[in-house]
Amino acid sequence: MQDSDVVTVSVDTSAEIELIMVEADVGSRIDVALARRLPELSRARVQALLRDGHILHNDGRTIESHGVRVKLGDGFTVRIPPAAAPEPEAENIPLVVLFEDKHLIVIDKPKGLVVHPAPGHATGTLVNALIQHCGDSLSGIGGVRRPGIVHRLDKDTTGIMVVAKTDAAHHGLAEQFASHGVDGRLERGYLAIVWGILEPASGRIEAAIGRRAHNRTKMAVVHNDSGRHAATKYDVVARMAPKGLPATSLVRCRLETGRTHQVRVHMAHMGHPLLGDPTYGAGFAASVRKLGPDAQEAVLSLGRQALHAALLAFEHPVTGKAMRFESPLPADLAQIFAHLKAGR
Repeated sequence: MQDSDVVTVSVDTSAEIELIMVEADVGSRIDVALARRLPELSRARVQALLRDGHILHNDGRTIESHGVRVKLGDGFTVRIPPAAAPEPEAENIPLVVLFEDKHLIVIDKPKGLVVHPAPGHATGTLVNALIQHCGDSLSGIGGVRRPGIVHRLDKDTTGIMVVAKTDAAHHGLAEQFASHGVDGRLERGYLAIVWGILEPASGRIEAAIGRRAHNRTKMAVVHNDSGRHAATKYDVVARMAPKGLPATSLVRCRLETGRTHQVRVHMAHMGHPLLGDPTYGAGFAASVRKLGPDAQEAVLSLGRQALHAALLAFEHPVTGKAMRFESPLPADLAQIFAHLKAGR
């Protein structure tokens, strides 16, 4: 039996590992102790193995509860079945890959790409594309050979996303996104083109976000217990206010939390909704017709909100290396910005 502190194991093929609990494990829950000793497995994956009867005590008992506390000298056999095939099918969808190793992949998502299969979007998603792109390098997220989605972008929001390829990376990235950068490891930045001139030019919006009572698909700033804490820092990058034309601003937003539609809702709450936003900026439709002819045409043909995930920084969940990625405005938003700035 192995009694070393940490055991490295490949989880994309079947394996059987024997472990003896050492002094550092005494008193820990079995899922916590095994996840520490087997860093390629997340605690959720260990709990799934327990539920499925894949962890045995050395006295022959099958351990099914993650609440069991380990004792010095306890021995366990962990049986890891091969990762199951993914339910979504692989699809040959082009991706812009900014970085990739055996643990994770960073992509620059185009507009119109749904992140995960859902009713109405069973195919043609980022998950389908990643299953095709990554192939056998995906190793069992939760026992299934699939990409590990730890954050999402709206279908029509462009920009940088990181996706886990292994269970260990999924666990580490999910933990960072859950803490929303409080410990300094994670940073998420967006560029948005909004109506009007923000005053002051930099600030912090702190307003709880929840679902609207009469439209559950739409989010809003709420002032009751149904809302979740949300905070956004912003800085105005450029003001566009040509004489006689509606004023607009290019704004950089940094997320302190990660709520659904957070940037869109907070900007609309401040009276500065995003250009092209059909959900939170519908009241500014008349303003589009007052723009210069080139800007007006570009906004009307945009077909989405003017929002781009321009910055993503995080700590590599396996190597610990600081990772930082930036993406410029995509062509459609860059064109609108140029027209607005020139007043044409």
